[in-house]
Amino acid sequence: MNIYVGNLSWNLKDQDLLNLFSAHGEVTTAKIITDKFTGRSKGFGFVEMPNDDQAQAAIAALNGTAVDGRNVVVNESRPKPEGSGGGGGFKKRSFGGGGGGYRGNRGGGDYNRDSFNNGDF
Repeated sequence: MNIYVGNLSWNLKDQDLLNLFSAHGEVTTAKIITDKFTGRSKGFGFVEMPNDDQAQAAIAALNGTAVDGRNVVVNESRPKPEGSGGGGGFKKRSFGGGGGGYRGNRGGGDYNRDSFNNGDF
């Protein structure tokens, strides 16, 4: 079973998470998710336990308990719903648009090539 562990202290490491859950049964993997740019913990992680009964016991025992000064959230990890998209990433923005300012009889700030042809400047 894959278990979500949230509200983790930024001081915790993968090994700390492994030790925490190992008291309740066999742990396959324990991974705290980190920011790919800074390497700092994002405050949550995942633990994989092969035995569902042991995993349920760990969830019941650890959910809401204080770990390194923070009450952790522990529950069964659920896959993202279909069609939720990838999220994140860089989104291209348009910075166009324009003119602006006062727009009286003669317009404001926009270049009007016709006004030069008419001698109207």
